[in-house]
Amino acid sequence: MAFLPNPTQPRGLPGRVRLPMPAEIDFCNAAELLPRLLSEVRAHGDRLEVLVLDLTATSFMDSQGVRLINDIRHRLRPGARVRLVARPEGVTSRVLELTGLRRDVPVYDDLAEAMAA
Repeated sequence: MAFLPNPTQPRGLPGRVRLPMPAEIDFCNAAELLPRLLSEVRAHGDRLEVLVLDLTATSFMDSQGVRLINDIRHRLRPGARVRLVARPEGVTSRVLELTGLRRDVPVYDDLAEAMAA
């Protein structure tokens, strides 16, 4: 399973957290990623306003990745929002479109835009 690095928080954007996602998200690692991601979310407590899941390095994602994103967004505290960053030409972006998740969660192709949203 790919290592999920610690989140980074750009200066001047309190309440916003970026979590880089692994190269592949599928049935092999999605179940293990959920508690790790939730742990990072809990570490920010009530200060978390926007969680940016950075999928730019993710080259493969199946329905388990979509489920993971949904699970994360439904477990955030009220008022906190999820944003996604994905390469527009990538498989991940296509999966988000085909599953309809793109209608429910904003997807950006630029990290700075997602962090500022």
